[in-house]
Amino acid sequence: MSTIALCGSEAQKQKYLPSLAQFKTVGCWALTEPDYGSDASSLKTSATKVPGGWQLDGQKRWIGNSTFADVLVILARNADTKQLNGFIVKKGAPGLRATKIQNKIGLRMVQNGDILLNKVFVPEEDRLTGINSFQDISKVLAMSRIMVAWQPIGISMGVYDMCHRYLKERKQFGAPLAAFQLNQEKLVRMLGNIQAMLLVGWRLCKLYESGKMTPGHASLGKAWTSSKSREVVSLGRELLGGNGILADFLVAKAFCDLEPIYSYEGTYDINSLVTGREITGIASFKPAAVAKSRL
Repeated sequence: MSTIALCGSEAQKQKYLPSLAQFKTVGCWALTEPDYGSDASSLKTSATKVPGGWQLDGQKRWIGNSTFADVLVILARNADTKQLNGFIVKKGAPGLRATKIQNKIGLRMVQNGDILLNKVFVPEEDRLTGINSFQDISKVLAMSRIMVAWQPIGISMGVYDMCHRYLKERKQFGAPLAAFQLNQEKLVRMLGNIQAMLLVGWRLCKLYESGKMTPGHASLGKAWTSSKSREVVSLGRELLGGNGILADFLVAKAFCDLEPIYSYEGTYDINSLVTGREITGIASFKPAAVAKSRL
């Protein structure tokens, strides 16, 4: 929805956004490919101009909702300009196939899929005119990273709540687990992380609302909250002992759910490099070229 809202024409907004907002239709967003994850700007899915529209060929991977989405936003490389463009593809289009990725250990409620595009025709009216380079896609990524930055906060709050109740109810050595100093220290560390994460999330939203948020702000927020949340859920699993590896007590489930969040919408490392580029003015995404030695 945010891609259509930010990069679509007025006609596209009117056609697609109301039904998506009311959940009458479901959408998905396809950037990542089997061979291009963090290096998404190098994607190979192609868009070739044909009479009346475009032909899409290629593959996408890890696309949430793709197996049942009614509307698929596909990012592809323009065969002529070599720049990235965006397209709206409808469910059931000839040549479009999506299959579910099996055996995930985390975020199992999300159906991630592989998409195959084999000569899929997209009419000209369904090309997203506001996407003409990866920089345009970056605007969408920055916005989505705000939303993803809040997911670790919610997970951490749930884990803290579960552990707080568990430690007060369960007894060992004749006393509640909450009475032991080591356990109290862990709870305090978890709560401190949560409070700091909440403030970072709040600050990101305020920066976005005022029009001052940069890609570096969004990347820092997503990287930092997911990193701190990783510590929170790890401490929570520790506090529950053996019960911490059972899905029945929810902490183990949260522990597994956080791992994909730590990696998607930009891994911790990639988001750190986005922020690092912004504060130093030096991009370091690719290894420095090794200078040829001169004899």
